[in-house]
Amino acid sequence: MKKPKESDWRHFRDSLAEWRERYLEKINPEIADILASDEGTPTEKFWKAKEEMDRQARILQDCLDGYSRSKMWRHLILMYRHGLVDDKDLEAFSDELREDILYWESD
Repeated sequence: MKKPKESDWRHFRDSLAEWRERYLEKINPEIADILASDEGTPTEKFWKAKEEMDRQARILQDCLDGYSRSKMWRHLILMYRHGLVDDKDLEAFSDELREDILYWESD
């Protein structure tokens, strides 16, 4: 992979918080639904919610921790795969980077 364009890097770096918050806005109600469910005991619901929170934490760590300009494309692939970014988000990047992300994600 080539070094990303400066404009791609700036957009990536500046968008991380927005993408994280949007993702958690979707995930948090799902976890709340587990706790509010009529299925299972309070203990079972607690552990099921914790398991889901741990799973989501791993996704966020994989996608957001340790990013750098040279690893940006890898993080974008993971973010795309896990739904932190979508096709509309990728439209803000250069054609070259967007094509690379979509190519590697299709494998």
